[in-house]
Amino acid sequence: MGHDAPRIRRIVEDDWSGITALEARTYTGSSLSEEQEALKSRARASPETCFLLEHERRTVGYVLALPYPFRRYPDLGREEDTVFRSANLHLHDCVVAEEFRRRGWGTRLIDHLSATAGSRSYERISLIAVGGSDTFWSARGYAPHTEVGLPPGYGEDAVYMSMAVSSPARGASRKNEVS
Repeated sequence: MGHDAPRIRRIVEDDWSGITALEARTYTGSSLSEEQEALKSRARASPETCFLLEHERRTVGYVLALPYPFRRYPDLGREEDTVFRSANLHLHDCVVAEEFRRRGWGTRLIDHLSATAGSRSYERISLIAVGGSDTFWSARGYAPHTEVGLPPGYGEDAVYMSMAVSSPARGASRKNEVS
């Protein structure tokens, strides 16, 4: 692996101090920051869809995603106590350290999550775009659902969004269909 290439891998217990520090730096001054136990509870709900972005053995990003009913979302003030069986995968948090942004690493992390969602037969990925990031997510195929009300803790400009997941299995079955 080249000197500048990041590594994407599943989150392990030793990663949480780095994740928590990065999350706190990212959301300082907002109501979006969560306690470490709340973050860990989201990863426990679906460890196979939560990933760390590592560069030179340093935590430079992460994504936490968990099955959640479509048009619903985690409460920022509470730990997850229910693991939902849902065809919707909710991308709860995706962070890349500020000094590592604009390198395409966030897109790689999102693409990795999308491929994982497809391989695990999720039909949709939802998220709440915060801090004006809805344009970023729209450019990646996510559509807004303005009918979904959000609590004030997510910020005034927060938007619930989702997109359909491309599944290798669904694509293969379409190829085999007879017209």
